[in-house]
Amino acid sequence: MTPQHFNYRIENQVGIITLNRADRLNALTFAIYEELRDFFVWLDGRDDIRAIVINGEGRAFCSGGDVEDIIGELFARDMKGLLEFTRVTGALIRNIRRVDKPVVAAIQGVAVGAGAVISLACDLRVAGPRAKFGFIFPQVGLCGADMGSAYLLPRIVGLGHASDLLFTGDIIRIDRAVEIGLVNRSVEEGEEFSTALELAKKLAAGPAFAHAMTKKMIEDEASLSLEEAIEAEAQAQAICMQHSDFREAYDSWVEKRAPRFEGYEG
Repeated sequence: MTPQHFNYRIENQVGIITLNRADRLNALTFAIYEELRDFFVWLDGRDDIRAIVINGEGRAFCSGGDVEDIIGELFARDMKGLLEFTRVTGALIRNIRRVDKPVVAAIQGVAVGAGAVISLACDLRVAGPRAKFGFIFPQVGLCGADMGSAYLLPRIVGLGHASDLLFTGDIIRIDRAVEIGLVNRSVEEGEEFSTALELAKKLAAGPAFAHAMTKKMIEDEASLSLEEAIEAEAQAQAICMQHSDFREAYDSWVEKRAPRFEGYEG
């Protein structure tokens, strides 16, 4: 699958998605939303891809939906048409969360609106000193809960910080993002992508089956009681113990060498 509205390449079994509308701060169009939504479904079935990085060209990660391309069109839609659009945007986030590979966001600048939610949907966020985050939906008269933000954000930064960001729509800089736990790794300017890629390569070299299970459990356990979660993890770990990667990890320890997990070509 060759995308038409963003760049994609593979490096060391890491799939790299690059939003390429630098002149528009990588703003999203209808076509980009739809293609990204479908692309993550395609990635989910790729055994040759073991981790994913998403980043943006130029000085922004993603400035959200393109006002010129999207807003005018939305004013012309009825309720059915509006719901079709919001379901597309939400499906993109759902597919990022469902893809069975860890996803790392490299954020070198603005990540607002849909861009902020896309970064939330990623498993890990690497950001530089110019990074800015904003769930700016209230600033345009919309609900702060969009594309799954009211589900994801409290889980990452806590209810209090999430409520503050979703009600005010304020834009926060890197120091505040680090303080509340929105960013996993803060790096020097110009190191955002390289750090994210190295992190993704590290994950790609790990046990892909177990990583997929970890991602599934993180997502699924949000709706479980503690007792249910413990039982689910017991079953998940027992399944992982039957996988060849478990034996390989032990054998490599005995033989004092690096493990060679199934499917890894490094």
